[in-house]
Amino acid sequence: MTTPLSVSRVEDAAVWDAALMRLPDPQILQSWAWGETKAQTGWAARRLLWQRDGLPVAAASMLVRRVAGGVPLAVAYIPRGPVLDWSDAALAQTILAQLEDEARKARALFVKMDPAVRADAEEGRSLTDLLNRRGWVVSPDQIQYRNTVISDLTPDEDTLLAAMKPKWRYNIRLAERKGVIVRSGSAVDLPAFYAMYLETGERDGFLVRPYEYYQTVWERFLRDGLAHVLLAEVDERPIAGIVLFKYGPTAWYFYGASTDQARDFMPNHALQWTAMQWAKEVGCTRYDWWGAPDDLVESDPTWGVYRFKMGFGGEFVPGIGAWDYPTFGPAYTAYTRAMPRLLDILRRRHRVSAPGDGA
Repeated sequence: MTTPLSVSRVEDAAVWDAALMRLPDPQILQSWAWGETKAQTGWAARRLLWQRDGLPVAAASMLVRRVAGGVPLAVAYIPRGPVLDWSDAALAQTILAQLEDEARKARALFVKMDPAVRADAEEGRSLTDLLNRRGWVVSPDQIQYRNTVISDLTPDEDTLLAAMKPKWRYNIRLAERKGVIVRSGSAVDLPAFYAMYLETGERDGFLVRPYEYYQTVWERFLRDGLAHVLLAEVDERPIAGIVLFKYGPTAWYFYGASTDQARDFMPNHALQWTAMQWAKEVGCTRYDWWGAPDDLVESDPTWGVYRFKMGFGGEFVPGIGAWDYPTFGPAYTAYTRAMPRLLDILRRRHRVSAPGDGA
């Protein structure tokens, strides 16, 4: 006879992160630190842990935010979660039912989730079928990237280099010949990195949040040992940089920035190769490039970035995307019709960022 599940709210950071580390594919956006940093934009984390015989079997950090205007309702979001073994159909059914109930308790119009589940795997096909049967709908608001590119870091460095496109290997060597030096950064370097990030957003057409938002996230993750800054310099002048996140066996390339200076020195190739080497050194087995086109066509605005990522030998990984469970049907419909207009106004006023910054 199977021991029944127990579910509890976790209020301790060490307990939460330790439990996630014992689950399959722990996600950085489900970490304790991510939930804490989202408080600055009005989200409160409800961390639910399911156990059997004292061992964790599932976890969900549900972010809840009240609807503006004094309405006694909220919205809920489980970024890149919940985390569990999705091949266990009975477990998946139980967790979804309890998350739906938790959303109702929070008086949420809906709960959104976008778990890290491959759409082309049996788990993905089974999960989408289960979601449809339980009344979940494909979300009109895909906050995170649905698809990504992942590099397997388990081979040795020579094998990783051999898997890259020849031009990419050439550009890595070219950067070295041109005098590009890649160094690790710290919190002291964050203002300089943000200046480059802002320049990148203006050049490439994506919106950037105010510095204070990124400062809170970056400093917290650096302090907790969950982030790493790399800067590419020429003559001790930064010309490009990246901020990596690390959690469990995975490193994520979340933020990249560059200036218009010395771009022909290929600093971004040098940065990414150094990032892969660093991730491998600290024990990561996967490098998640965080984002790929929804449709693999050259007309997609992210096609150029996708080609850059794939040149390093990664694998395109399709995800199931974000799904919503409406707890108040008519109100959910009204909300989803109004939100695109409201978000457009907010982006014009406050320079809200593109997908990749989480909730």
